[in-house]
Amino acid sequence: MKTFMDSNFLLHSDIASKLYHGHAATMPIIDYHCHLDPKMIADNLPFADMTAVWLGGDHYKWRAMRANGVGEEYITGGKAPWEKFSKWAETVPYTMRNPLYHWTHLELSRIFGINKTLNPNTAYEIYEEGSAKLQEPDFRPRRIMERMNVEAVCTTDDPTDSLEHHDAIRKSGFSVKVFPTWRPDRLLAVDNVAAFNAYIDKLESVANIGISTYDLLIQALWNRHDFFASRGCRVSDHGLETFYAEPYTDSEVRNIFRRLRSGEAIGADDALKFRSAMLYEGAKMDAMTGWVQQFHIGAIRNNNSRMFAKLGPDTGFDSIHDISFAAPMNRFLSRLDEEGLLAKTILYNLNPKDNEMMATAAYNFNDGSVPGKIQYGAAWWFLDQLKGMTDQLDALSSLGLLSRFVGMLTDSRSILSYPRHEYFRRLLCNILGNDVVNGELPESELSFIERMVEMICYGNAKKYFGFERS
Repeated sequence: MKTFMDSNFLLHSDIASKLYHGHAATMPIIDYHCHLDPKMIADNLPFADMTAVWLGGDHYKWRAMRANGVGEEYITGGKAPWEKFSKWAETVPYTMRNPLYHWTHLELSRIFGINKTLNPNTAYEIYEEGSAKLQEPDFRPRRIMERMNVEAVCTTDDPTDSLEHHDAIRKSGFSVKVFPTWRPDRLLAVDNVAAFNAYIDKLESVANIGISTYDLLIQALWNRHDFFASRGCRVSDHGLETFYAEPYTDSEVRNIFRRLRSGEAIGADDALKFRSAMLYEGAKMDAMTGWVQQFHIGAIRNNNSRMFAKLGPDTGFDSIHDISFAAPMNRFLSRLDEEGLLAKTILYNLNPKDNEMMATAAYNFNDGSVPGKIQYGAAWWFLDQLKGMTDQLDALSSLGLLSRFVGMLTDSRSILSYPRHEYFRRLLCNILGNDVVNGELPESELSFIERMVEMICYGNAKKYFGFERS
């Protein structure tokens, strides 16, 4: 019987162990998609306690606690920090075989040096030890990132953001590069006309352009896109239910925007045309600026109306959508390719039924100009667990080039989530090691496999996003 999470955790052969310990483990982390708050990094203040750093904003844990019968007052409510932590500790044993069980103990071990199993019996000593360490300089946000060997991260930022915290981070001389990411999803949110116009008013203010027409909207967006580029941005990201690729004319979209600006609600067909135009214009900007564009497809959000009204978005009430999007995705990418405006692109699916479809669609549009130009992206959100990552790697390997993959990301709001890279790296090395052991890959090519591991864990992303220029 193996020891729980020993040095060869998830590594089931000597070759897998050598690949991980000799190659993957030493690679720096490039976390090219996360939801860290740049203000937290800029301020670099100590966390108050383990509850603040571990449970605040972590909807993965919140979902598990609710499922375990924990009342909301212990999750997002007003109970004391220790009381909330104790309820999480009660929940942890019930998360066995959920990735939360592994992530919890990886984070305790790798970040806090605490190698105890979290349960009600150990909860108080772990809470006290971890909370005490959080007051030490080594456990402030920046030092956690440095200790986890993070080289660069890309946060997720609205086009109206001032990026003042990114400016502060850059001027501070912090060793980790922190870049903004352009996330223009609110431009597509035309179902609520009042909220949409309030957002356009805000865009007017930051772009210093009156936005009374569609052409002025595009001018304002270019203004902000250039501003983001001046702050080191090189990535856009889109969180969509589906792709939008409805045919439209410029005159139609101008008229739709005029009606929106006048406060008029628009129908579903016009909304689809407007979203299609916004998605295309954004992709055009990315291509002309040399950015990478990312598309996260397939979440159905805020499904619990009662809790959405109480807590707002991103609080643990989203799930996997079952929408079909192969046709509009291919139409969207094909138009950009035909016009010479297809930027480097990463495609992520949330529904596992779409793995092979997404992998093959990505490879419709590689053109030989850049290795791995169109990427089938990492297992995301509900899929970033052992089976989900294995299935994604198998689909990519079977239908594309695993060797050109840009690897893992955290997609997390937590500064403690970097062990997810370790989780992925161990799994990757185990898969490749097993292939060698089983005679499915040649041991004589081990030196190439070792290099491939290093490239997937680090080198491919560094080159793909242009971080070697930073």
